[in-house]
Amino acid sequence: MQTLDLVDAVSGVEFGPGVHLDTRFAGDGHRLALVLPGAERAAEDAAFIEALAEDFAVVAPSHPGFGRSPRPDWCTSVGDLAALYLGWLDRSGHTDVTLVGLQFGGWVALEMAVRGGARISRLALVGSVGVKFGGPLEREIADVFATPRAELERYLYADARYRLGDLGKAPEEDVFEVARNEEALATYGWEPYLHNPGLARAIEGIAVPTSVIWGGRDGIVSPGYGCGIAERIPRARFAQIDRAGHRAQVECPDAVAKLIADLAA
Repeated sequence: MQTLDLVDAVSGVEFGPGVHLDTRFAGDGHRLALVLPGAERAAEDAAFIEALAEDFAVVAPSHPGFGRSPRPDWCTSVGDLAALYLGWLDRSGHTDVTLVGLQFGGWVALEMAVRGGARISRLALVGSVGVKFGGPLEREIADVFATPRAELERYLYADARYRLGDLGKAPEEDVFEVARNEEALATYGWEPYLHNPGLARAIEGIAVPTSVIWGGRDGIVSPGYGCGIAERIPRARFAQIDRAGHRAQVECPDAVAKLIADLAA
């Protein structure tokens, strides 16, 4: 098995032919954690990646179109992202991989897991979207594109200290990253809105141990939605962090990292 020695670095990594992604590395050792982010700014996950690096060698790319990662014209769906990362895992030679999906990244991780990536040994989902349980007129995921910014940030974060606040007063670099991430999120998840209609049934075939981690004050997708995911994955456990909102890894990085490390123990 390949050993990683990647400590607190940021670089452009080739994940596929002509696809170079802004990627963060942390930790060292044999166990790889591939972290797929949501639409948060990269800096918001820094404490979580640092905590996770105590037990894993962490690779955390920004998806094509997010942050500083360019998006090739052909990459327009979550299925495209899943195929990209599965291809990278196959070429990397890594086995016994812990796949961590954060919010939108949880949808990508689910698509990878149902495709049966042989190199994935464990799956951790944090506030994941991607699944539709009810009928077409039932709202299960808050409309992040139509919700006013102040209200949206209350849905994302239980603790006001983590909210970016008035974008007119925020640093230009942060505003640019937020705008680019939201544009990319719309590209991948506009219609059908943040889900794959067939995924609710497909996840019943996921065979790896899975941890479904949820913020108890999540305003985007309720803990009940998370329980629904956990109930459909045969080897899944559900854990709720009461004081966190949608992005639990930002507000409670150590608690989320410990739950993932426990899954791999």
